[in-house]
This record gives sequence, structure tokens and C-alpha cells, in this order.
Amino acid sequence: MPDWAKMIDGHLGRLDLEGGERSEVVEELAGHLEEIFHNLRRQGLSEEDATRGCLLEVEDWRGLGLRIDAARRKENLMNNRVKQLWLPGLVTFILSMGLLALTQVFGPQPWILSWGHPPMAVVFIPWLLALPLVGAVGAFLSYRAGGSRRAIVFSIVFPVAPFLAAILLISPVVLAFDHFIAHNPAPASILMAALGLVIAPAIALLAGGLPAQLFFSRRLDPRRIAGS
Repeated sequence: MPDWAKMIDGHLGRLDLEGGERSEVVEELAGHLEEIFHNLRRQGLSEEDATRGCLLEVEDWRGLGLRIDAARRKENLMNNRVKQLWLPGLVTFILSMGLLALTQVFGPQPWILSWGHPPMAVVFIPWLLALPLVGAVGAFLSYRAGGSRRAIVFSIVFPVAPFLAAILLISPVVLAFDHFIAHNPAPASILMAALGLVIAPAIALLAGGLPAQLFFSRRLDPRRIAGS
């Protein structure tokens, strides 16, 4: 029986894959062709004809290689995005919301920042003081997974992203009816909500996350270089 792995490896040529990934691709295709080979042999074809029939299953080896390469690259990109961005962001969001819930239940009364009446921002001081640690955790997880600077920053400030999205979605609707209401406090309320839920928490998260990212880059990069 032909050495399918060797034959496929030669046909794929310079397929740009890591050693382990290339072996997986070759092994998968070899198993597929071997199954076709046995089916053709059971139909009465000689070994030579069965081998030729298997190779005819693939009309364009170069095109197959390019498709495999593109699929692998897309898969790696998605995996990296999950590990470097979404997973650290989810962890920081859960930590942030958990600390906020604990602060609301067991913490002191929030600080009420008022701008006229009734627009005001409710600020939980203990929560803000804990957010730098949350930002540092997000920076560490993203950096350890090999995240870029942009991915690290996004992981740090991810907890405020839902609040920002909600404010951006609601604001146009609120402002659209602003001129129908006399002395409407809506614009000031939107500003105060952004201050309490987005701006102040984001500053606190970055205050812990950015120094942590700088620290990790200085302490861990030399170890990576030494270990490579």
C-alpha cells in the first residue's frame, strides 16, 4: 500500500503551517485517501489503479493547500482573539460586577455627585478603589496569552463597555424628545451617567492595568528571550 503521508506531504509542497499543524493535516488527508483506497480495492481494482483513483480525488493540490492554510490561519486568529481579548475581558467584567454587587450589599453608602437637580451620579468609592486590581488582572491575562497592546487595553476597560454601549444606544432616543419637554434634564443626566458608569471606572481600571502591563513587559520579556 502506498505511503500516503509521504505522498501527500510532497504534493502539498511549501504549505505554511507549523510542524504540528502540518502533521495533523497530512495525517487527516492520509486517512481519507487510505479509506478510499480500500474501497476501490474491494471493488476489484488493482493496487496501482486504486492509487491512481485516490490521487484523482484531489484535482488541485495547490488549491487544496491554500484552502487548508487559509482555514488554519482563520482558526488560529479566532483562537488567539478569544484567549487574548474576549476571555480576559470576560474575567474582568465578572470580577468588576461581582465587586460592585458586594459593595452595594456590604459597603458604605455611595457618594452622590449632583449637578443641579435631579441629574446626579452614584459613585461607589470602595468599588472604584478595587478596580485597579481588576484592570491589572485583565492586563496580565491578555499579556500572558500574547495579546497586542490594543487587546490588552480592551481587556482592561472591558467592564465599562456594556455601560458605554447602553448610553450610546439610549442617548439619541432621549435627546430626540428633549425639545418637547421644558427644562429637560436628560442631557445632564446622560453626562452624569457616563461619568459614574464609564469615565470614572475606566480611569480606575487603566490606573491599575497600564502599570501592570508595563511591569509584565519588563519582567516577563527577558524570561521569554532567555527561554527561547
